Amino acid sequence: MENVVLENLFSDEREARIRGANELANLGSKQRHKLAERGIIEPLISMIHSQDCDAIEAALFALLSLAFGSESDEREARIRGANELANLGSKQRHKLAERGIIEPLISMIHSQDCDAIEAALFALLSLAFGSERSKSRIVKCGAIPALINLLQCQNISLIEPAVTALLILSSCNANKLPIASSGAIQILVAFLNEDYSNDDNVNDNISIGMQTKLDAIATLHNLSTSREIVPLLVSSGLVFSLLQLIHCSEKSSEYVGKAIALLEDIVSLSKDALQETAGAPGAIQALVESVEDGSLQCREHAVRILLFICKSCREKYRGLILREGVMPGLLQLSVDGTWKAKSMAGELLLLLRECSSYGSKNKQSKHKMIEQIMQEIDAEEGEAVDTTTLRLVEKMIAKLSA
Repeated sequence: MENVVLENLFSDEREARIRGANELANLGSKQRHKLAERGIIEPLISMIHSQDCDAIEAALFALLSLAFGSESDEREARIRGANELANLGSKQRHKLAERGIIEPLISMIHSQDCDAIEAALFALLSLAFGSERSKSRIVKCGAIPALINLLQCQNISLIEPAVTALLILSSCNANKLPIASSGAIQILVAFLNEDYSNDDNVNDNISIGMQTKLDAIATLHNLSTSREIVPLLVSSGLVFSLLQLIHCSEKSSEYVGKAIALLEDIVSLSKDALQETAGAPGAIQALVESVEDGSLQCREHAVRILLFICKSCREKYRGLILREGVMPGLLQLSVDGTWKAKSMAGELLLLLRECSSYGSKNKQSKHKMIEQIMQEIDAEEGEAVDTTTLRLVEKMIAKLSA
C-alpha cells in the first residue's frame, strides 16, 4: 500500500495524485512516517500551490494527518498545511472539517512547538468562523482542555489567539456549558484582575493586552446568555472584578462600555449579583460617574443598573444614589439619551423624588416638581444650580408631564 501511495503522489495525473493524498490520510501513523522519510512531502506541497481545489484539499488533509514527530520536514509540512488551510474558501474548509481535519490540528495544539500551536489555532479559527457545526465539532474533538492549557502558559502570543478561539467557540449554544465547566471562567476573570491584584491564575511575567481583555469580557458575555451559567459567573468573583474595572478605568472607554454591559446582564438575571453590586464599596459612585461621563450606551447600561438597585430597596439606596451626585447626569440623559435611556432615567428620577407616590399618576404642578428636584440637586451638591441644569430640569419635567 505504501508503494501505491508513493507512486500515485509522484504521478503526472491529477486523479492519481489526489487519490494518493487521500490514501495517505487513511494509513497508520508508522506508515505515514515512513512515507514522509521517502519524500512524499514535496509533492503534497506542490499540490497546495496548484489551482485545483480538490487537489489542495486532499494535500492539506494529508499533510495535517502526518504523525507528530521531531523530524523537521514533517514539522514544517504540518505548519505549512495549517497555514494554507486559512486561505481556503469556506466551503473547502467545511469539507475538510467533515473529513476529520480537526483532530490533527488539536494534536498540534498539545505539542510544545509554539509555531505549530499558533498555526493550528489560526486554522481552527478559520474552520469555526461562520459555521455552528464546525464550532460544535471542534469542542467535541477536545479543543477546550487544549485551550485551557494555553491560557495558563507563559507565552502571550499563544494566550491571545486562545482567548479569541474561546470567544468564537462560546458563541455556539452547544459549547457554552462545556466551556463554563472547564475552568475557563476563573482564568478569564483573572485576566481582568491583572492590573489590580496578584492572582495566581495569571503569570506575573506576562501582560494581557487590551484586545485580549475585551475578548475575555465578550466570551463571558456569551456565556452569560445561558441562565445555567450565571451562578458560576457570580461565584467566580466576576461582579467584583467588573466593578473594580469600571471604577478604575476611563468611563468613556470601550473597556468600561463592555464591562458595564456584562454587569447589567448579570445583575438583571441574578439577585446575588444585584446585592453584591449594590453593597460593594464605591459601586454606586462608579455607576453614577458612568451615567455622567460614559458613552451613550454605557450611560444606558449604568442607569439601568442603578434602577435595579433603587427598586430592590428604595428606602436603603435612594439617599446613597443621590449623595453620589446622580441628578445632573440623570437629567442630561433624560434629554439626550436613547429612547430606552430616557425612559429609564425618567423612572429613576421618579424613584429618587422625596415623595413616596412612585407608580401613581403625577398630580403636582410643574413648578412644584421642578422645585423638588432642584432641592435634591442642592442637597447633593451644596451649591447654586446653573442655567443649563435648570433648562435640563424644565425639559425633563415637560416630558414627564406630557
